[in-house]
Amino acid sequence: MSHDGVGLRAVMRSVAFLTAGALAVPALAGCSTKDPAGRPLAEPDVASVARAMVADGGSLSWAVDSVPETLNTFQADADGTTTRVAQAVLPSMYRLDANGRPQVNPDYLEKAEVVETEPKQVVLYKLNQQAVWSDGREIGAADFAAQWRALSGKDTAYWTARNAGYDRIERIERGKNDLEVKVTFGRPYADWKSLFSPLYPKDVMGTPDSFNDGARKKLKVSAGPYRVKEVDRKDDEVTLDRNPRWWGHPAKLDEIVLRAVPREERAAALAAGKLDLAEIDPESVKRITGAAGPKRGTTSTPLMGPGSNLGAADSLRSWAVANGSDEEAADDEISAREKQRTAATTYARQQQALRGFEVRRSLEPAYTQLALNGADGPLADERVRRAVARALDREALASVVLTPLGLPAEPVGSHLALSGQAAYADNSGALGGQDTAEAQALLTDAGWVRGGPLKEETKKGEKAAGAEGEKAREKPEDGDDDTYIVGEDDKARRDADREKKKDPQHLAQDGKQYTNTLKQGGAPGAYAPRGTAAPAGTAAGALAKDGKPLTLRFVLPSGPGSQTLVTVADRISGMLRKVGIRTEISKVKDESYFKDHIASGQYDLALYSWPASAFPATDGRPIYAKPVPAADGSLNVEQNYTRVGTDQVDQLFDQALTTLDERESRGLIRKADSRIWAAAGSIPLYQRPQLTAARKNVVNAGAFGFRTPVYEDMGFLKKGERPVASPTAE
Repeated sequence: MSHDGVGLRAVMRSVAFLTAGALAVPALAGCSTKDPAGRPLAEPDVASVARAMVADGGSLSWAVDSVPETLNTFQADADGTTTRVAQAVLPSMYRLDANGRPQVNPDYLEKAEVVETEPKQVVLYKLNQQAVWSDGREIGAADFAAQWRALSGKDTAYWTARNAGYDRIERIERGKNDLEVKVTFGRPYADWKSLFSPLYPKDVMGTPDSFNDGARKKLKVSAGPYRVKEVDRKDDEVTLDRNPRWWGHPAKLDEIVLRAVPREERAAALAAGKLDLAEIDPESVKRITGAAGPKRGTTSTPLMGPGSNLGAADSLRSWAVANGSDEEAADDEISAREKQRTAATTYARQQQALRGFEVRRSLEPAYTQLALNGADGPLADERVRRAVARALDREALASVVLTPLGLPAEPVGSHLALSGQAAYADNSGALGGQDTAEAQALLTDAGWVRGGPLKEETKKGEKAAGAEGEKAREKPEDGDDDTYIVGEDDKARRDADREKKKDPQHLAQDGKQYTNTLKQGGAPGAYAPRGTAAPAGTAAGALAKDGKPLTLRFVLPSGPGSQTLVTVADRISGMLRKVGIRTEISKVKDESYFKDHIASGQYDLALYSWPASAFPATDGRPIYAKPVPAADGSLNVEQNYTRVGTDQVDQLFDQALTTLDERESRGLIRKADSRIWAAAGSIPLYQRPQLTAARKNVVNAGAFGFRTPVYEDMGFLKKGERPVASPTAE
């Protein structure tokens, strides 16, 4: 999930708003003639064409984040590349359409349906009679049963990461013939369509040893349009080639090479011809869209810096020596200018090569949220969390990310689904929209008073009201002093800007240009490095309670690709400042962001993303379940890193999981989402942009949105053909 990725306790006690027993919930979708799920905000952008227009053969180089540690998607260290490989080489009973809804995959399944509900739920699968594993054996009940036993959770020798749904199965048996699989559930399970996708052969699932180790580095047996040819960890590549036993539409490509390339290096790799397809960041989008060059009839200046002409550089050296500069200094100047010329030449060549690519845009099936840690500190009070939420202009935050990319900037209205998915409904009304006055009233009700008295140690910057007191002031692991306070106004920022004009050296300080102003006793509200004493007069405008100012620690990743989150965090901090909440922004290493901060609860505010699921009753519950004490006295939060949850939400999830009426189950999910909104543990902001650079003749591939890729249809456009939407496209 990118940082974006991934226990709780809250008492509903706001006198100004709602109690747990009297929660106002918007009318459920079942009571309306209009489906609140709506349509996806953006369609897939994959240059969709009919198969007849796709050339036979060729190798597609596709960027991935990493070569996976395991090819078993049910293990804890599986990643996005594991999933991509599984989609291409293994059976899935269902795949998602462009609306993010599961559809029968006819290559493997003719039909699946609930055939009994009493006394037990029974699902009957009728398999495609042509479906076989690459070793020639038919796909059948033995494979289903082996996967159930491995993932049921009953045998701890299997090192599984998840068993949701499989733990509800009572038995699996052959139906009337080899093409039928009969699955009987011990407890009703509404999300039964989530099971057996992907399906591994019994050779992998049959024993703990084969499960734990057999599918980590290779897959000997597969059943998709492709098979795993090689996992090359030296060159960071996974090569998939055609499966000769594939019974469906033949794969158009000879092979797909999944090449691990860091995101910040992908534009260069595209230009060098090492990639045909790659998800990219907004900066790379600018490069590719700008590579087309000026319109016909205009002129452009070559992308060369000063000193790019060697003769001019020699003249510069002669002039420098003649005017008193030593030869070594002059040579250093020449070297620097030569490097500049080389870099400019390389950049220009890359831009020329990038003309062969285009950017395909959609919205990723994932959303970014603001997480509020409700375990302790000010955010343990629901009124403060609600005040934070009511201070936010979510439309403005979505716009700052999506509008420059040409994508629809509409805030996400649900924690459990995205627009277009069956369970989606905008339930944000259970919390309310942006309202500065209401946010301030909530803070007052919670006892936070503007200009309240501060204890002496607080004035000295030793302790604030944020996450775990002194822990919020610890130095980041990377030694970067990149922590700063967003206070009540921007006067000191303006003062610092004026200082920069007087002293050009400030321009080279990379984000720390306000240091001198603050050390000289500047006004409140500026950005300051850790340890800077609070400027005079701060207490007069700060919200305070029990002698402590209301300052929240906002933790962000600092690595490549985090600039969007930093921009959003700065906007959020400005919005909170208007209601009297100060933020302390701390940037930490990417590798420690989740493990050492989000998962361990060392934050007040954080930004990270969750993927959307077609099965929210199953996948949403561990994210929003109420934390419970473990046997060792610790708190078991599962994936609920905000530590905010209620018994009522848990009950609604449980009901949705056991309700086999799809309409009723959706209603329960929407009701649970309303309660999650009201608890204000996390605030969905915007659906993440999906930006894919594709060679212009690559078709049926790009920004897939919700849709599961159809790997056998990917390829290169035949010469002489023009891309036209396929009449069979979803």
